[in-house]
Amino acid sequence: MKINSYYKLRDIAGETIVVNQGTTNVDMTRIISLNESARLLYETWCGREFNSADIAKTLVEAYGIDIKQAECDAWKWIESLTKCGIIVP
Repeated sequence: MKINSYYKLRDIAGETIVVNQGTTNVDMTRIISLNESARLLYETWCGREFNSADIAKTLVEAYGIDIKQAECDAWKWIESLTKCGIIVP
């Protein structure tokens, strides 16, 4: 899977948000805000193929958390961004 290239990160009013660029008929009423760890994952894996194990490993390396917690968090991040169309197969 990978991050959809139409989505870009922007800093607005101290928040990191994801915006859709390059497509028409975009629902501008939905704002996708990322916390620090979600932004780290986005920036680390943008433009690269990844799987849930890659995401979990990144979380373990960055935050020193247990692998089981990292795997759970990785799936939550993937599921959330997949629902929004940001992560594609």
